[in-house]
Amino acid sequence: MMRLQKFLADAGIASRRQAEKLIADRKIMVNNKIVTKPGTTVDPSNDQIIYNNKVITLSSNKIYIALHKPVGYVSSSSSEQGKSVLDLVKVKERVYPVGRLDKDSSGLIILSNDGELTNKITHPKFGHDKEYFLVLDQDLKSEDIKKLEKGITMQGKKIKGIKVAMAKNKSARFILQEGVNRQIRRMLGKLGYTAIKLKRVRIGKLELQDLKPGQWKKINKSDIF
Repeated sequence: MMRLQKFLADAGIASRRQAEKLIADRKIMVNNKIVTKPGTTVDPSNDQIIYNNKVITLSSNKIYIALHKPVGYVSSSSSEQGKSVLDLVKVKERVYPVGRLDKDSSGLIILSNDGELTNKITHPKFGHDKEYFLVLDQDLKSEDIKKLEKGITMQGKKIKGIKVAMAKNKSARFILQEGVNRQIRRMLGKLGYTAIKLKRVRIGKLELQDLKPGQWKKINKSDIF
């Protein structure tokens, strides 16, 4: 037995968080009944799980893809908010984006059908670094670097600090682990800066290297951690 959202993640439908939303939106059926509680447990061997009028099964073939996301694409399995990164990749397996990279940003994103991988990359308790290169509208002041590294309170919530690995000539390299939605842009904005360009160049030990925007390649899980 396993939780329904974990089953959906392991089947490559969506991340666990996205799977919870699919369940809440009444888009998942178990044994011909709509399920709305994310904590519902299922038996993959005996229960029939349906999404988009298709029976979902677990695949033993795990796939891992490194993609250079261009600006203008959304990190979503859906194209409702614009062109999806999935439109750039042609594989027979169903994969989904691991983590987020906002529409206005570019760089490294991983696509996979491995639900456990998503949890390890996105959950801050595992402490996997994500590194970004930025071009700013002005030089970062030393006092603001200290504020970024200490952490900033936004909307009543303390956002964990960012490690500033480099800052000069209106450019910077940031390393973070938490990955709150649009964290870098929001933190910079509160301090009066604008990120003109934001590109993710590394996840864990996996680097973007010479992948061009829109290009992708298959990788091994061991390339990431």
